[in-house]
Amino acid sequence: MTRRKKIIAGNWKMNFNIQEASIFLHNLEKEVAVHRDVEVVLAPTMLALQPLSLQVNRRQFKLAAQNFHFQDYGAFTGEVSATQLRGLVEYGIVGHSERRHIFRETDKMIRSKVQAAIRNRIRPILCIGETAQQKSEGETADVIHDQLVGGLANVTSDELKDIVIAYEPVWAIGTGNNALPSDVKHAIKAIRSQIRHLYGAAAAEEIQVLYGGSVKPDSATAYLQVEGVDGLLVGGASLSVHDFAAIAAKAHGLSEDE
Repeated sequence: MTRRKKIIAGNWKMNFNIQEASIFLHNLEKEVAVHRDVEVVLAPTMLALQPLSLQVNRRQFKLAAQNFHFQDYGAFTGEVSATQLRGLVEYGIVGHSERRHIFRETDKMIRSKVQAAIRNRIRPILCIGETAQQKSEGETADVIHDQLVGGLANVTSDELKDIVIAYEPVWAIGTGNNALPSDVKHAIKAIRSQIRHLYGAAAAEEIQVLYGGSVKPDSATAYLQVEGVDGLLVGGASLSVHDFAAIAAKAHGLSEDE
């Protein structure tokens, strides 16, 4: 059985100015230990990426972009491309529920962003997940199918190894309505089943799949222990040095136990 490295990713969203981000990273560096079995990823605002790229210890943390445009160059006022981010970040978040539902990003845009990340040597973290209404109507597996097929439509078997999938049920993000580990288990199983159908058994076993949705230190262990979960995409708790460091430590502790 393949032993997959754990990923703990913190999505800071639209929080911290440049100075605050720098101070936060400085404090985080003192609290998060370097472990080979856990990759800790930070996704600050676009403005903070460049200065933090000069400050960050790349052995300790990897940087991620929260968003980027799917074209490499062009007349897209206010946008930043994956080409411009190349060398600054190792990861890029794609298809986050806030991008899908607030900014109306389509599957076509999302798969174009996945391709943009891959061709610029940035690992896309492809986010998928159902709304509360879709869950209540029993459509979770269908949504996972559609968003995976849509996001990976142009991805080859060779490219799949560079992709991370994040299951983030929309109804559990910032709502306090936490997903049960059993909910997560069924969704992760559906994700790996769909990957198996599209790319084969080896790919389904090797791909890293994260869970995201109101993750806190006291719930992190339960989610990390769900079969098939390889890490966490953390929102609000990533804005606390203590909480985020605690979550990263739990991931290492579980890896040691395996």
